[in-house]
Amino acid sequence: MPYLIDGHNLIGALPDIDIDDPHDEAKLVIKLRGFVARRGSKCTVIFDGGLPGGASPLGGGPVTVIFASARHSNADALLKRRIDNIGDVKGWTVVSSDREVADYARRRRLRQLTAQAFARELDRPAAAHKANDADEKPAPSQDDIDEFMRLFGADDAED
Repeated sequence: MPYLIDGHNLIGALPDIDIDDPHDEAKLVIKLRGFVARRGSKCTVIFDGGLPGGASPLGGGPVTVIFASARHSNADALLKRRIDNIGDVKGWTVVSSDREVADYARRRRLRQLTAQAFARELDRPAAAHKANDADEKPAPSQDDIDEFMRLFGADDAED
Protein backbone atom coordinates (compact mmCIF):
# COMPACT_ATOMS: atom_id res chain seq x y z
CA MET A 1 0.00 0.00 0.00
CA PRO A 2 1.68 3.25 -1.05
CA TYR A 3 1.43 6.37 1.10
CA LEU A 4 1.40 10.06 0.17
CA ILE A 5 2.38 12.04 3.27
CA ASP A 6 2.16 15.69 4.36
CA GLY A 7 5.57 15.74 6.05
CA HIS A 8 5.48 18.73 8.37
CA ASN A 9 1.89 17.92 9.27
CA LEU A 10 3.01 14.46 10.38
CA ILE A 11 6.02 15.82 12.30
CA GLY A 12 3.62 18.00 14.29
CA ALA A 13 1.73 14.86 15.34
CA LEU A 14 4.80 12.92 16.49
CA PRO A 15 5.81 13.11 20.14
CA ASP A 16 9.49 12.37 19.50
CA ILE A 17 10.27 14.82 16.69
CA ASP A 18 10.10 18.59 17.19
CA ILE A 19 9.16 20.78 14.23
CA ASP A 20 11.82 23.29 15.38
CA ASP A 21 14.58 20.66 15.25
CA PRO A 22 16.87 21.42 12.29
CA HIS A 23 16.98 17.66 11.60
CA ASP A 24 13.23 17.06 11.83
CA GLU A 25 12.80 16.06 8.19
CA ALA A 26 15.73 13.61 8.27
CA LYS A 27 14.42 12.05 11.49
CA LEU A 28 10.99 11.57 9.92
CA VAL A 29 12.51 9.99 6.81
CA ILE A 30 14.40 7.51 9.01
CA LYS A 31 11.13 6.54 10.74
CA LEU A 32 9.38 6.21 7.39
CA ARG A 33 12.13 3.95 6.03
CA GLY A 34 11.56 1.54 8.90
CA PHE A 35 7.80 1.72 8.50
CA VAL A 36 7.75 0.96 4.77
CA ALA A 37 10.35 -1.79 5.23
CA ARG A 38 8.08 -3.48 7.80
CA ARG A 39 5.08 -3.07 5.51
CA GLY A 40 6.78 -3.92 2.23
CA SER A 41 5.42 -0.65 0.90
CA LYS A 42 6.59 2.73 -0.37
CA CYS A 43 5.83 6.35 0.35
CA THR A 44 6.24 9.86 -0.93
CA VAL A 45 6.63 12.54 1.71
CA ILE A 46 6.22 16.19 0.79
CA PHE A 47 7.59 19.04 2.91
CA ASP A 48 7.03 22.80 2.73
CA GLY A 49 9.79 25.31 2.26
CA GLY A 50 12.58 23.68 0.32
CA LEU A 51 15.18 25.69 -1.53
CA PRO A 52 15.13 25.34 -4.47
CA GLY A 53 12.41 22.71 -4.16
CA GLY A 54 11.99 19.34 -5.82
CA ALA A 55 13.31 15.87 -5.07
CA SER A 56 15.69 15.59 -2.13
CA PRO A 57 18.72 13.34 -1.57
CA LEU A 58 17.13 12.38 1.78
CA GLY A 59 14.93 10.07 -0.26
CA GLY A 60 15.90 6.82 -1.84
CA GLY A 61 14.57 3.34 -2.36
CA PRO A 62 10.96 3.08 -1.24
CA VAL A 63 10.91 6.60 0.29
CA THR A 64 10.65 9.58 -2.05
CA VAL A 65 11.23 13.00 -0.46
CA ILE A 66 10.06 16.18 -2.14
CA PHE A 67 10.33 19.77 -0.94
CA ALA A 68 7.85 22.35 -2.21
CA SER A 69 9.62 25.40 -3.54
CA ALA A 70 9.48 28.23 -1.00
CA ARG A 71 8.63 30.69 -3.76
CA HIS A 72 6.34 28.82 -6.12
CA SER A 73 4.30 26.30 -4.18
CA ASN A 74 3.51 24.64 -0.88
CA ALA A 75 3.10 21.07 0.31
CA ASP A 76 -0.71 21.17 0.09
CA ALA A 77 -0.64 22.21 -3.57
CA LEU A 78 1.91 19.50 -4.39
CA LEU A 79 -0.11 16.88 -2.51
CA LYS A 80 -3.23 17.74 -4.51
CA ARG A 81 -1.25 17.66 -7.75
CA ARG A 82 0.14 14.24 -6.83
CA ILE A 83 -3.35 13.01 -5.94
CA ASP A 84 -4.55 14.13 -9.38
CA ASN A 85 -1.73 12.17 -11.03
CA ILE A 86 -2.47 8.85 -9.32
CA GLY A 87 -3.98 6.68 -12.03
CA ASP A 88 -5.05 3.67 -10.00
CA VAL A 89 -6.10 4.97 -6.58
CA LYS A 90 -6.68 1.48 -5.16
CA GLY A 91 -4.50 0.93 -2.12
CA TRP A 92 -3.19 4.48 -1.81
CA THR A 93 -3.37 6.30 1.52
CA VAL A 94 -3.03 10.06 1.90
CA VAL A 95 -1.73 11.19 5.30
CA SER A 96 -2.70 14.74 6.24
CA SER A 97 -4.75 16.50 8.88
CA ASP A 98 -5.27 19.44 6.56
CA ARG A 99 -9.01 19.43 5.89
CA GLU A 100 -8.65 20.65 2.30
CA VAL A 101 -6.12 17.94 1.40
CA ALA A 102 -8.12 15.24 3.23
CA ASP A 103 -11.34 16.21 1.46
CA TYR A 104 -9.51 16.32 -1.87
CA ALA A 105 -8.19 12.78 -1.30
CA ARG A 106 -11.63 11.48 -0.32
CA ARG A 107 -13.24 12.97 -3.43
CA ARG A 108 -10.71 11.04 -5.52
CA ARG A 109 -11.56 7.88 -3.50
CA LEU A 110 -8.18 7.55 -1.82
CA ARG A 111 -7.98 6.26 1.72
CA GLN A 112 -7.24 9.15 4.06
CA LEU A 113 -5.65 9.14 7.50
CA THR A 114 -5.06 12.07 9.81
CA ALA A 115 -1.46 12.73 10.80
CA GLN A 116 -2.36 11.74 14.37
CA ALA A 117 -3.80 8.37 13.30
CA PHE A 118 -0.79 7.63 11.10
CA ALA A 119 1.61 8.69 13.89
CA ARG A 120 0.10 5.98 16.08
CA GLU A 121 0.65 3.42 13.27
CA LEU A 122 4.18 4.68 12.67
CA ASP A 123 5.15 4.25 16.31
CA ARG A 124 3.56 0.82 16.79
CA PRO A 125 6.13 -1.88 17.48
CA ALA A 126 7.04 -4.04 14.53
CA ALA A 127 5.42 -7.06 16.19
CA ALA A 128 2.06 -5.28 16.02
CA HIS A 129 2.43 -5.02 12.23
CA LYS A 130 3.62 -8.53 11.46
CA ALA A 131 3.75 -11.32 13.96
CA ASN A 132 6.66 -13.74 13.71
CA ASP A 133 8.38 -12.02 10.81
CA ALA A 134 11.92 -13.39 10.82
CA ASP A 135 13.05 -10.82 8.25
CA GLU A 136 12.02 -7.83 10.39
CA LYS A 137 14.47 -4.95 10.11
CA PRO A 138 15.64 -3.48 13.42
CA ALA A 139 15.12 0.19 14.19
CA PRO A 140 18.12 2.33 13.26
CA SER A 141 20.68 2.81 16.01
CA GLN A 142 21.91 6.22 17.11
CA ASP A 143 25.12 5.47 15.17
CA ASP A 144 23.01 4.88 12.03
CA ILE A 145 21.19 8.16 12.59
CA ASP A 146 24.47 10.04 13.16
CA GLU A 147 25.95 8.55 9.97
CA PHE A 148 22.82 9.49 8.01
CA MET A 149 23.08 13.06 9.31
CA ARG A 150 26.81 13.21 8.48
CA LEU A 151 26.28 11.91 4.94
CA PHE A 152 23.63 14.47 4.12
CA GLY A 153 25.38 17.43 5.71
CA ALA A 154 22.76 17.81 8.41
CA ASP A 155 25.46 18.68 10.98
CA ASP A 156 26.32 21.77 8.88
CA ALA A 157 22.81 23.15 9.41
CA GLU A 158 23.58 23.94 13.08
CA ASP A 159 26.63 26.10 12.26
